[in-house]
Amino acid sequence: MVFDYIDGGADDEVTLARSVSRFRDIELAFDVLADVSEIDTRTTIMGAPSASPFFISPTATSRLFNPRAGELAVTRAAHTAGVPYACSTLASVSVEDIAAANPGTKWFQVYVWKDRGLVTEMLARAKAAGFGAIILTVDLPVAGNRERDGANDFTIPPKVTWRTASQGMAAPGYLWDLMTTPEIRPANFAHMRIDGGLIGFINAQFDRSVTWDDARWLREAWDGKLALKGICAPDDASRAVGIGANAVWVSNHGGRQLNTSPSSIDTLPAVAEAVDGKAEIILDGGVRRGSDVVKALALGANAVALGRAYLYGLAAGGERGVTRALQIMDSELRRTMALCGRAKIADLTRDLIFERRLS
Repeated sequence: MVFDYIDGGADDEVTLARSVSRFRDIELAFDVLADVSEIDTRTTIMGAPSASPFFISPTATSRLFNPRAGELAVTRAAHTAGVPYACSTLASVSVEDIAAANPGTKWFQVYVWKDRGLVTEMLARAKAAGFGAIILTVDLPVAGNRERDGANDFTIPPKVTWRTASQGMAAPGYLWDLMTTPEIRPANFAHMRIDGGLIGFINAQFDRSVTWDDARWLREAWDGKLALKGICAPDDASRAVGIGANAVWVSNHGGRQLNTSPSSIDTLPAVAEAVDGKAEIILDGGVRRGSDVVKALALGANAVALGRAYLYGLAAGGERGVTRALQIMDSELRRTMALCGRAKIADLTRDLIFERRLS
């Protein structure tokens, strides 16, 4: 059930599959006899220095995948790797505890809840804890239909049914960790009564009437960097720039929301053209290898956010697993850059993308 929660998508998972396969369809050209003795992956993302052009994307309730540490394992691994860590508002560890574990670059993801006072409270807590940017997720007016979860009787926190009990017995170490640690729930809202688990909280608090006026309100309420996450259309990218967003985040929510929506890498070029350098561009969705990072940057992104790529590592090995996942991504990125004949991030330009012409 835990693997399926990470691995799965919405409905028939068409968008999830295409998000990965479309990266494979893109071919890279390469230069020869170029000096690639020193590969430099350093960059800045939303004004923050980063050792690599990728970083940790916000994902909810990470203690589900590693009950003893969860977000703490991820944020420590990100700090060790020298890349930013983005925390979900639905994290299973509080922003204060995450800040204590990571003195480096931290960003906080939010939704515009029905209770605006709750949003204001979370902004104040994030600012006090040293989070330098806010990420507003805009592609989740309702939760997507993730059918694997229903087939597994999966809920957050997990409930005991015949299916969940039989799966738990097959993973005794995980089951022991789950039983001997605090209940997995949105830690930033520990002071609130939450009925119906995570999905119940989402359905109770998500505001389906949110518009661009609310995004503008958030821009005015937060004096740091702001990214809008979940952009697909060029017109929406232009609106994001118009309200003062520092970054436009191209995303289809990992294929977990609107099924048959296009892959992020396919929508990226038009968004980059619409933004035209007026804001940074971040991409997520389908990124599994360092070569995918190169392709995204060559097609107009300034940075790439990793989700499943690190969650698999977290579930497999905790902090060591996340560290290893980031090391793999870094080594693949460096090797791809060397094979392409490009030594710096700024050299990863559109001419690297091979344009296949059919006669």
